[in-house]
Amino acid sequence: MTTPPPLSAPGPRPGRRSAGFGSRLLAAQTIVVVGGAISAWLVAAAVAPGLFHNHLEQAGIEHVSTEAAHVEEAFTSAMIISLAIALMVSVLMALAVSWYFTRRVQRSITGVAASATEIAGGHYDVRLPGPGLGREFDQLAETFNQLADRLDSVETTRRRMLSDLAHEMRTPLATLDAHLEALEDGIRVPDAEIFEILRSSTARLGRLAEDMGAVSRAEEGRLSFTPVPTDTRALVDAAVRVATDRYGAKGVALVEDLVSPAVVTVDPDRIGQVLGNLLDNALRHTPAGGTVTVAATVVDGGAEITVTDTGDGIAAEHLGHLFDRFYRADPARGRQEGGSGIGLTIARALVEAHGGTLTASSGGPGTGARFTVHLPTTAAAGNRSSARTAPPQGTAHTGTGLQGRR
Repeated sequence: MTTPPPLSAPGPRPGRRSAGFGSRLLAAQTIVVVGGAISAWLVAAAVAPGLFHNHLEQAGIEHVSTEAAHVEEAFTSAMIISLAIALMVSVLMALAVSWYFTRRVQRSITGVAASATEIAGGHYDVRLPGPGLGREFDQLAETFNQLADRLDSVETTRRRMLSDLAHEMRTPLATLDAHLEALEDGIRVPDAEIFEILRSSTARLGRLAEDMGAVSRAEEGRLSFTPVPTDTRALVDAAVRVATDRYGAKGVALVEDLVSPAVVTVDPDRIGQVLGNLLDNALRHTPAGGTVTVAATVVDGGAEITVTDTGDGIAAEHLGHLFDRFYRADPARGRQEGGSGIGLTIARALVEAHGGTLTASSGGPGTGARFTVHLPTTAAAGNRSSARTAPPQGTAHTGTGLQGRR
């Protein structure tokens, strides 16, 4: 005995298109309008003759008289004709308005569906005009356009990131390939110099991978934080102590200018990473004999830590892109010095994770630059002022609160 195959649920027939939203809406409105007209007709036909007959009796006209019968017949005929004409005109007007409104709604929905299909196909430049059908439809179009803008921005960033990432990897990989080929052909011998070059290239790739992971975790909010009340003086002191030797080796003065420290609730290690990135960036762009000043102040109810240098400065067209991944105002110099181009991106993500902001300003090339970390304060600290310096090569400096901008 064979078992019959299980019955499958009925589905749409192939090649059969279901009615669109506009057609269904118009059909529903037609049913309502026609149903209302029929209901009005039936009610009038059932109620009006009886009411008219009662009025005739109250007027003293006998029902059996020829005059009463003629009057009732005339009333019924007039009511039927006038009600039929009125209902017909009303139905036609209602259907015309319904058809016009349904057509506009259908056109708007079709536009949204077509634009969504375009975006699904990767065409993120599609935008919807306001349909003018009310606040809700205009808000839908505005929200859709905002979504398209966001997707376009994300796709542009993704393409640029992949391109920049490929460029960043190309140099160390090319170095590795060239030296390995030289070793295989016997052109070079495996000495200390060749091993140092290979190790430097692999270290650069390792730093790139670590930086990419760090910036992704920071921007997605997946970094762990241990916020504690911390004085900005302690944050600046710790960052300056770590950077003092590097600044001294290059001959750049590192100055503390703690005008009015404040208490902030932050993770000291994460903010220390931010200040370290900013100090490294300032050192990279400040020549020997220059000065980098780290100041802590209270501004607009928040704590600010500024890193100001007297170095290269930043052109106006670069200021809006400094915190983009892999962006460099001077690409050749950054690659020669081994930077990955995302240190400032990581710094901004960490500051924003603490509820603060990180901004950059500069008067142009040759005028220095200033990076400002703004954090919400926990409690106001005492108005203490001190200035300590980490001078290069034994040269003493005092805190001056430099105003120079790159």
